[in-house]
Amino acid sequence: MNQTVLGRRQFSVGMGAVALGGFGLARAQGEGRIVLGQSAAFTGPAAQLGVQFNQGAKLFFDQLNAQGGVGKRMVEIRTMDDGYEPDRCAENTRKLIADEVFALFGYIGTPTSLAALPLFTKEKVPFFGPFTGAEALRQPFNRLIFHVRASYYDETALIVRQLTNLGLKKIAVFYQNDAYGKAGLDGVTRALAELKLAPVATATVERNSTDVKAAVDKLVPATPDAVVQIAAYAGSAAFVRAARKAGFGGTFYNVSFVGTQALADELGKDGAGVVVSQVVPSPYQPSRQITREFLEAIKKGGDKVQPNYSSMEGYLAARVFTEGLRQAQASGKITRESFITGTESIGNQVISGFPVSFSATSHAASKFVEMSMLTGDGRVRT
Repeated sequence: MNQTVLGRRQFSVGMGAVALGGFGLARAQGEGRIVLGQSAAFTGPAAQLGVQFNQGAKLFFDQLNAQGGVGKRMVEIRTMDDGYEPDRCAENTRKLIADEVFALFGYIGTPTSLAALPLFTKEKVPFFGPFTGAEALRQPFNRLIFHVRASYYDETALIVRQLTNLGLKKIAVFYQNDAYGKAGLDGVTRALAELKLAPVATATVERNSTDVKAAVDKLVPATPDAVVQIAAYAGSAAFVRAARKAGFGGTFYNVSFVGTQALADELGKDGAGVVVSQVVPSPYQPSRQITREFLEAIKKGGDKVQPNYSSMEGYLAARVFTEGLRQAQASGKITRESFITGTESIGNQVISGFPVSFSATSHAASKFVEMSMLTGDGRVRT
């Protein structure tokens, strides 16, 4: 069992899949398994994102396998830790492709996914459900990439609309100094430009860093009404604390990639009032079918998975991926090509109560976005 220790929690990462290490994935595929490769952060300052997404996906696949899999083929995830660093992700991707995984699944982050892009494109390996909303993975269209979540443009448009509807027009942007942060900054800038506005100030933090002093020194004197944060949870939490200590009394908005539960854990009581946009339904409200199924799966699995937005996204991605497999199976044989065409054939459908839309010209399944707020006691409300 590969385990990662994060603060007060101990998580198990990809147990069944990791057991395949050294076994030879090509041989495993031939014996009836559908092996997916996931390069993600399982250690370091962004680790909870990879751990939680993987737990949710594995929860679904484990219970799918207990029911016979798809066409009697079991689905497994092989995990490799990239620490949210592009170079490590690229090397992991080369290894996973060389091991002939069926598809790449649940990659965490924009810079890491972009590092993998030329590799899986060259080898024609499907890339499903990345935990990123960056436009660079959506345009130009790539037939191998399938998105389950809404884009950062969708998220930032709703954030800007909500802020300006409240009369808050002095908006600053705190963003990660990489492809992810710049994608979010671009989204905020575009949404403001439509209202003939612009950010009052911008400042950066380096990836996997909590050194936010320069950003605080630049943004707080600009006296914004709100700061939109485009960073992972450690950097965002550090900025919230430091900005408040420096006298900032405005509001903080984050896009979903921040990792809502991870941010809540980092901030504790300091999280009260911090807003996060979400691209999957609330994992805490059983009024929605996908949430009921998710919570029931956790219960059946012995309550080993924490219900949160990141694990919910992993569960949903696995659910939608499986629908693509079933479509491929219905065509006669599960291959990469039949999976791609099968997933495209899903069309406009409601899967477990969650509307998705795939076609031969669009692999962006959803535009679902809603807002949530941290309560300061480790909880989230929508």
